[in-house]
Amino acid sequence: MRDQRNALTENQQINAANNLLNLLHTHPLFINSKRLAFYLANDGEIDPMPLLLEALAQGKHCYLPVLHPFNKRRLLFVRIRENTKLVQNCFGIWEPRIFCKDLIHPRALNLVLLPLVAFDPHGGRIGMGGGFYDYTFSFTKRASGWRPKLIGLAHECQKLARLELENWDIPLTGVATDQQLYLI
Repeated sequence: MRDQRNALTENQQINAANNLLNLLHTHPLFINSKRLAFYLANDGEIDPMPLLLEALAQGKHCYLPVLHPFNKRRLLFVRIRENTKLVQNCFGIWEPRIFCKDLIHPRALNLVLLPLVAFDPHGGRIGMGGGFYDYTFSFTKRASGWRPKLIGLAHECQKLARLELENWDIPLTGVATDQQLYLI
């Protein structure tokens, strides 16, 4: 799946990002969310940047994941603004610097848009193998009441019929591709 998404041309990637924007920016999941988490595309992932810029233009609070400096396999979410400075983490992925005033607890997010390697239309997701999102959002399996909506973002070519999930895998609320929104 990684090879397939990396084989997409620059124009295909740009078109996919714009199609994703067109699919989501008018959807109630996006419209009704005030605190949204995004990611910066890497390794052929579908790029949520047009959607992030739209969210910022609408005055929404936007956050990016940052590797937790002390708690392995956990993510922090840092609010970003137009002038936020980025640094590369140990995996070479760009992330904002951590300032306490910009942190939000994952429970307080309305919508989390997360990357994936493969997905199925039943909420299954394969990530890059580190389990960062699964561990960070493990509370959603046992929490009652409010939970953030977890929407995977992908190219349509990353879809599989059914994935075998492990007990630590956190199911998605849905997946948005460049062609369709799959809600579970």
